[in-house]
Order: sequence, then structure tokens, then C-alpha cells
Amino acid sequence: MIVCLVAVLVAGCGADQETAQQAGSDKKDKIVIGAALPDFDDKWLSYLQDGMKQYEKTQENVEVIYVDAMNDASKQLSQVENFIQQKVDAIVLIPVDTTSAPNLVEKANQANLPIVVVNRIYDGVEAATAYVGSESIKAGLMEMEEVAKLLGGKGNIAIMNGQMGHEAQIKRTEGNKQVIERYPDMQVVLEGTAEWDRAKGMALMENWLQSGKQIDAVVSNNDEMAIGAIMALEAAGKLQDVVVAGVDATPDALEYVKAGKLQVTVYQNAIGQGQGGLEVAIKAAKGEKVEKFNWIPYELVTKENVDEYMKKWQ
Repeated sequence: MIVCLVAVLVAGCGADQETAQQAGSDKKDKIVIGAALPDFDDKWLSYLQDGMKQYEKTQENVEVIYVDAMNDASKQLSQVENFIQQKVDAIVLIPVDTTSAPNLVEKANQANLPIVVVNRIYDGVEAATAYVGSESIKAGLMEMEEVAKLLGGKGNIAIMNGQMGHEAQIKRTEGNKQVIERYPDMQVVLEGTAEWDRAKGMALMENWLQSGKQIDAVVSNNDEMAIGAIMALEAAGKLQDVVVAGVDATPDALEYVKAGKLQVTVYQNAIGQGQGGLEVAIKAAKGEKVEKFNWIPYELVTKENVDEYMKKWQ
């Protein structure tokens, strides 16, 4: 009887120990990724975050911690340092700005922690474990080439810049200007920043209209500013005289393309970048080999093919 009782107790202890070991194993097997994002309120970046969340749902034993830097580089530094202290398995970083990014990557490298930079590229990004995103200059080239075609290779161009100093602002504008240089009868007559924002794009366009300068096309670094320009042009009764172009092909922008108000946009695959960034981070966390540069291509969108891109957001 006593032998039987001991046997039952031993068996019970063994079962408890096995359960505890299993729980510990489950905890150990779980991959935790820290996602340091610059601004939860940015519309395009919200789609990128959606892409990460969609991919996260397809993965077993993966948890992603999302933090918002509110466009504050010092806050993002603190968040990355917290991830390192928490011993997450990898970090996905969309830097607030490209000036602070190298320091964040260096801190992760010193902690021997994989860090994947997404969307915002900068000189020296190869120090990170990997980069996932699109080549900004290509968006500027594609956008301006289509505008040049629509204008027949001649006209006055107004360029709307995003946040000055952002890699996308610098390279998209550089791409625009490379195309303009190829056309002797095209010139930039106005240039200013609306900081990626629709309301600021509208205000900038209103100022440009008051300048009295002839504007044949407004070429914007993103769709939000382009939509702002469209609103100002429409209010002034001048939209039919101006070609407007943007970048991103957001759902809102595609409605404007469909209506014939935004003639050109360039699809930047926010969801693809989010999914790709998280996928690479998970692989790196598992110790798998990853490509240093993972390019998500841009695609030209006009009224002719807009329906195809509207389906992507459904």
C-alpha cells in the first residue's frame, strides 16, 4: 500500500516537473521582437504597422512589442535601450531621423542583438543586421518621368518636399530633378516643404497660388501633401490646369486618382515592408542567415491601372 502511494506521489511529482519544464520551454521558445516606430499617427506608417501585425498573426510563439517615439529621437533612443535591457530577441527599427539611427544600431550591435532597419535608409545602414524597404530615388524618377510625359516634356514644376533631411525627401526630390535636367523646356519654379502633411500641403499650395507664378505641375514627395495641393487648387478653380503627382498610393490617394484629380502616384508597399521587416527580424532572432538588403519595388499608378491597386487595400 505504502509502495503504491509512493509510486503515485512520484508519478505526480514527475508530471508536475514535466509541466513546469514544458512551461519553461514554452517561455524560452517564444520570440519577442521590439518594434521601435517613429509615429503611430503617420497615416502611411500605420499601414506598415498593419503589415507587421498581419504577419505576426501568422507566426506561432512570436510576440511583438510596438512603441511610439512620437517623432522624438531621444524618446526612441530610450525605447531602444529599454528593448536591450528587456533582452528582446530582435529589434525592428524605423528611425525617427537618419541622424540618430546609426547610434541606435550601434547600441543593438554592442548588445549582440539583431536589428532590422525598415523603410528609412541612410548612409551606413549596412551596420544593421538587415534593411527592408524601397529605393526612394526610384520613386522620384518614376513619378517625374510620368509627369514629363503628361506635360509633353515642357512646363513649370513646383516640388513639394517632405520633412527636410529625411532620406525619402532627399532622394525622391533628387530623382525628380534628375528627370527635369533631361528636359530643357522643364524647370523648377517653386520648391518648399509641407512636412508630409495634408493641411500643410494645402497651405503651401495656397501660398504658391498667391505668388502668381505659372505652375504646370505639382510634384509631391508623398500623397498626403499632394492631396492638400489638390484641395487648394480645387478651391481656386485651377485644378484642371495643373498636373498633380504624389508617392505612396494610399487608399485616400487612389480615390483621387480614380476621380482624375491626382494624375500620378507611385505605390510604396507599406504592408509588404511591414511584413518583410518582421519576417527578417524573426529569422535573425532564430540565428538564420538573412540578406543585408531586402528591396520592396515601387510601382507606377495612374488612372489606367488604379483599380488593380484599390483591390490591394480591400
